[in-house]
Amino acid sequence: MRGPICEVMPVEGGRPVKMWTQGVPVEEAARQQLANMARMPFVHGHVAVMPDVHVGIGATVGSVVATQGAIIPAAVGVDLGCGMIAVETTLRAGQLPDSLAALRQQIERAVPHGLATDRDLARKGSWRDAPEPVLARWAALAERFEIIAGKRPVLRAKPQAQLGTLGGGNHFIELCLDTAGAVWVMLHSGSRGVGNRIGQLFIELARKDMRRHFINLPDRDLAYLVEGTDHFDDYVEAMSWAQDYAAENRRAMMHAVLEVLRAGLPPFALAAQAVNCHHNYVARETHGGAAVWVTRKGAVRAGAGELGIIPGSMGARSFIVRGLGNAESFESCSHGAGRRMSRTEARRRFSVQDHEAATRGVECRKDARVLDETPAAYKDIDAVMAAQRDLVEVVATLKQVLCVKG
Repeated sequence: MRGPICEVMPVEGGRPVKMWTQGVPVEEAARQQLANMARMPFVHGHVAVMPDVHVGIGATVGSVVATQGAIIPAAVGVDLGCGMIAVETTLRAGQLPDSLAALRQQIERAVPHGLATDRDLARKGSWRDAPEPVLARWAALAERFEIIAGKRPVLRAKPQAQLGTLGGGNHFIELCLDTAGAVWVMLHSGSRGVGNRIGQLFIELARKDMRRHFINLPDRDLAYLVEGTDHFDDYVEAMSWAQDYAAENRRAMMHAVLEVLRAGLPPFALAAQAVNCHHNYVARETHGGAAVWVTRKGAVRAGAGELGIIPGSMGARSFIVRGLGNAESFESCSHGAGRRMSRTEARRRFSVQDHEAATRGVECRKDARVLDETPAAYKDIDAVMAAQRDLVEVVATLKQVLCVKG
């Protein structure tokens, strides 16, 4: 068994921070956030840090925290259940058209994307127009949501209007080729507006609890909910529902994309390899013999034999991986390359010409509105993969040929 390659950052008055970051940069502000987290009294064992780590809200993106008796809602974030789905098809590279522009337009029409109101999404072809599969997915979620919204009326809305929609920011849909020339479909999205509302609500409730009990924190976004309280139980219920919603959202979009491919490409089947994994979520797990709540904020579960997805950027390789079950990382790995600069800095530093050069050979948007997502805004995915070689093994290496950005 290969030994761990993590570095340990001691934290005065707190738990150690174990970092899989050899060969990749880590901001000083991220180190401070990690130290703040490590000093929380309910952290179990240590804080694990993945190589895609960067500053987040409250907790760093790329961190894995096991806790006993409490959960920090802001450490989970507001895109509850955000994650990836990928499927391998029997299509081969040679069966794709020479130009993928029309195919990208068809996918963009089939899957509502970008920032839009529920009304906009309905007009653009969301669940109202499309699709029985989306309606069926909502039916499986609706009853539980009504119970949750009944307890917290502020959540009452129409989350079904966004089911099967991509959203904006770093969410994407891609067609990729593996090294053998097989075509894969891969996409990244989460729980959309309803997950955001749930996250924001319980972050504020946690802050109110801290004020009520005169608890001082190094960062107000480390406000926590205590196990056994109404707020805690309601959060776990709502958060778990949002994670299920996010998984169904990805399945609905995958269905829509595959229908587009079936309509315009030679007949194909789905191969055996398919993955649908969260990377912003909480799970009840056992580590070191203790039952804990594991918060993965920008991290994927990588238990022994479990498949996961680690995407690069719009112009870089992505990886289907198999977990090695490393206990020191709480059986986790990175969720991507990780940003090396803010969106504002990327827009300031790079030009459309830079972006065009970085995405040459990829059918995608090449305009100023996606400069914050240009490949150079992200860390080197090869360095990230090298830094976590004792966490996962690569099953398939993918390179995108088409990318739809939200």
